[in-house]
Amino acid sequence: MIDLGISKLALIGVVALVVIGPEKLPKVARTVGTLLGKAQRYVADVKAEVNRSMELEELKKMKDSVESAARNVESTLHDTGAEFDRQWSEATAGLESSASGGFNPADAASIGSPVYPSYRHPKKNFRLKQKAVPQWFKSRTGVRTRTQSGAARVARFRPKTKPM
Repeated sequence: MIDLGISKLALIGVVALVVIGPEKLPKVARTVGTLLGKAQRYVADVKAEVNRSMELEELKKMKDSVESAARNVESTLHDTGAEFDRQWSEATAGLESSASGGFNPADAASIGSPVYPSYRHPKKNFRLKQKAVPQWFKSRTGVRTRTQSGAARVARFRPKTKPM
């Protein structure tokens, strides 16, 4: 990369001041700054795209290796399952002919059948539900929280009479 020190940057600034002039130098410096920023963003975008493509290639390779491993496991399980079925049929071949009437699978199912209790509806306790409502919500919605008898309510809200 280019080695730019403070002395070289100062020399470039002095030459630019002499060549461009003091009136146009700030505008040219802003333009050069924006162009350098755009170039840096472009380089960063290219690097990100290259990294993305490399990661995509790695993921494709990993996917292929996982798929081949899954195929190998599947074929191994299929071969093992076929071998097990063959051995099972050989082992149970003698049992099926000798079990002519000694054991009935329907009898075994009825022996261990579970007994379930009948359904009972749960008792609802509305007072518990009322207590679950917060006090601030009751006061906001106008729900009475303290009960009064009818006579007490009338006495409370009866207009006061003025003495004569």
